[in-house]
Amino acid sequence: MKTEKNVSTVEKVGGRALVLEARFYAEIADNLYEGARRIFEAAGMEVERVDVPGSLELPAALKMAALSGRYDAYVLNGCVIRGETYHFEIVCNESARGISDVVLDLNLAAGNCVLTVDTIEQAIERADPEQMDKGGGAARAAVRMLALKKKWLPK
Repeated sequence: MKTEKNVSTVEKVGGRALVLEARFYAEIADNLYEGARRIFEAAGMEVERVDVPGSLELPAALKMAALSGRYDAYVLNGCVIRGETYHFEIVCNESARGISDVVLDLNLAAGNCVLTVDTIEQAIERADPEQMDKGGGAARAAVRMLALKKKWLPK
């Protein structure tokens, strides 16, 4: 088993985690969530899961959730598969920019897991918790950033 999949190495940070997900590809979203859930639970966190219409809506939902004060860490899940038009680039770039803006503006502990791929096969491999486990990787990033936030920005 790869180290990044070993939940025994996850920092115990406690608190509440929110997984926001664009569920256009339900199987991909479910696998990304499963990877994130395992990491958050290993970190001693309660996990809530909320869906949004699409990847472009993730930044606004993240900001609303953060301003509610209910959560300590976040993972943003989605999947955008390249098509024949420029729409792919707009969705990928603007969702990433928006998520980054909110994270930086509000000092959030978050992991961005919006997959941007050329094929469904690439998405399946990246989402699968037993393969690339990108959902778990995003949750690990969020947990580590929460640990740093608690160290440097204590309440």
